[in-house]
Amino acid sequence: MMVAEKPALGFQQAHAEGDELELASPEGSPAPPPRKMHSLDFEHIGSLAAVAESLAPGSRWRRALTSVRVVIFQAKINVLLPFGPLAIMLHYLSGTHQGWVFLFSLIGITPLAERLGYATEQLACYTGPTVGGLLNVTFENATEMIISIYALKNGMIRVVQQSLLGSILSNMLLVLGCAFFAGGLVHSNRDQVFNKASAVVNSGLLLMAVLGLMFPAVLHFTHSEAQYGKSEVALSRFSSCIMLVAYASYLFFQLKSHRSMYSPIGDEEEATEEDEDEKEITQWEAICWLFILTIWISILSGYLVDAIQGASESLNLPVAFISVILLPIVGNAAEHASAIMFAMKNKLDITLGVAIGSSTQISMFVIPFCVVIGWMMGQEMDLNFQLFETATLFITVLVVAFMLQEGTSNYFKGLMLILCYLIVAASFFVHVDPDASTTILDLSVLVFITAEKTDGNNVMTAF
Repeated sequence: MMVAEKPALGFQQAHAEGDELELASPEGSPAPPPRKMHSLDFEHIGSLAAVAESLAPGSRWRRALTSVRVVIFQAKINVLLPFGPLAIMLHYLSGTHQGWVFLFSLIGITPLAERLGYATEQLACYTGPTVGGLLNVTFENATEMIISIYALKNGMIRVVQQSLLGSILSNMLLVLGCAFFAGGLVHSNRDQVFNKASAVVNSGLLLMAVLGLMFPAVLHFTHSEAQYGKSEVALSRFSSCIMLVAYASYLFFQLKSHRSMYSPIGDEEEATEEDEDEKEITQWEAICWLFILTIWISILSGYLVDAIQGASESLNLPVAFISVILLPIVGNAAEHASAIMFAMKNKLDITLGVAIGSSTQISMFVIPFCVVIGWMMGQEMDLNFQLFETATLFITVLVVAFMLQEGTSNYFKGLMLILCYLIVAASFFVHVDPDASTTILDLSVLVFITAEKTDGNNVMTAF
């Protein structure tokens, strides 16, 4: 009887002391853990409740409002956003103040460029630096492609060539130089390190682009064409197709076969561990904001291009200088902001993907794509960018290739790139477009011959 009463006494004592003791289990069979099972069930139910709450319509609206607050109202630079609508209103209300439209469009694009860099950085937290940099380059070059196709449709071939060439020069010298300079000042105690192998590959592609642009120009200026006016266009179209194949192969090489070669190195590996803390918006929200910001930048860029002629007259600057220097600075404002942002955070692989990657995409994809599209439209756009522009691009690629060969950067390298861009800008300021000078010369000859015939002298003067 005493043996039979002990389990009952233990059971009552366990209830009295708040289940601190457990029931004795039969010998040889382990006691089940009831409390642990109940705890796991509660956690599972709690996670299901969180998922159900996130799928609720009210939660979606709250998430959307939070995303708008983070992207639109968080940055102080967004106080400049009203200048974009003001530029559009001024364009339609007053057609004589194109200089102000140009200025307001320039100011209005600046905060959009900064937010585009922010949305790309958020997307890079989910996709990684390689894909994130490629998406950044693609979205930011979409504006230039839209403008180029619009100008190409209207027969403005020279404007397309000058703006695309200026974008390459701006990305390689100004954008990369400012990024190296800002990153070097923030991390002044040591040199910043980036992936040398990927930089060498991009340098090789840029040299290939120079090769594709050089031979049509040399063929034209040496007067060695088999068929004058046709061989140059045919060679440009063939080279453009080859360059498009090379760029497609480069994408496969970068994203598939040699993906490990583009992995971040050095301190960037530690920075990737902090991506979870940097996520402020979801992946799909970042993609949606990229599309919205790209469309708005494209709209403002259109008004900016329309105001170039008026700005040229009011500022007393050549249209060629605005097309090669000023317009690419505005078009590359997004690359400029994002490249500096990533460099200051010691993410130089993304910085190179934005600056050098953008130049590679323009030279190996956008320019050949415009040649092919012009071929379909019946426009004879070629790769002859004139001798002065081709030589400038060749020297620029060599300078940047030498800067990247060590795989390190500092503020002095950035300063040298910026100073090189100032020399290029000054060169284009005193440069006269050969097409424009040829047209002026032809008109002067025509006027002189007409005057000679009026005087009764039919003898043509040799120039």
